[in-house]
Amino acid sequence: MKLLPPAPLGQTPVRAMTIAGTDSGGGAGVAADLRTMALAGVHGCVAVTAVTVQNTLGVSGVHTIPPETVAGQIRTVVTDIGIGAAKTGMLATGAIIDAIVDVAAEVGIGRDRPIPLVVDPVCASMHGHQLLATEAMDSLRERLIPIATVVTPNLDEVALITGITVVDEDTQRAAAIELHAMGAQWALVKGGHLRSSPFSPDLLYDGETFLELDHERIDTPHDHGAGDTLASAMCCALAHGLSVPDALRFAKDWVTESIRWSYPLGAGHGPVNPLWRVSGPLPD
Repeated sequence: MKLLPPAPLGQTPVRAMTIAGTDSGGGAGVAADLRTMALAGVHGCVAVTAVTVQNTLGVSGVHTIPPETVAGQIRTVVTDIGIGAAKTGMLATGAIIDAIVDVAAEVGIGRDRPIPLVVDPVCASMHGHQLLATEAMDSLRERLIPIATVVTPNLDEVALITGITVVDEDTQRAAAIELHAMGAQWALVKGGHLRSSPFSPDLLYDGETFLELDHERIDTPHDHGAGDTLASAMCCALAHGLSVPDALRFAKDWVTESIRWSYPLGAGHGPVNPLWRVSGPLPD
């Protein structure tokens, strides 16, 4: 795959920001985002929204950060360090979403603004633990998705957000149309959970054109953090100035290799592995 151009040693690299929660097991959330950003050659900045008590078996607790503190993290970074793109992950509550949307308008983050925004609408963990309060769904639909440069739900999240259960190409297109109608500049309906397909079909839509990207489906139980990794890889590519379609192509290649070289960890689901990027020659 073609990698993003690195900054010469001693020069400031491209910057990006993840606005998301922590995973104490290190497989998802800001840990996954920062791992991909660093390995892609991007300086990653952080606005933490929530702290989870989590391991490979699931989430057993969540502590949310005050909304004004979340907004403050974003404001202080953008006005000093500057960023080329941002992404959201676990946002937990409607009040946190509202604070993010308000500060995004203040500092120029979002569609039709200088800093593109990838919205990964994390609603539940892979083990089914709810990570977005029920009352927050309206803020997600009515405030955050409308400022997204691209929104990147998996099929479970698509069903929660749009009410559409994706089972085939027609319903995947219907879901993309609905997400775009909510205001996102681009809607990406990921097909990794579409088990009826021998491939992992992603569908990108901008209101006029559908772009379909198929990659091989890799048979592994160790896919924790795959969605975070895809969204953060897109964020890195957008920070470098790539178009949304080209950012998706980069991210899809990145996450496919990360899934291919995933590893077991603990007693549950292991993480995807972007460390393939620095692990030396890959096996044949």
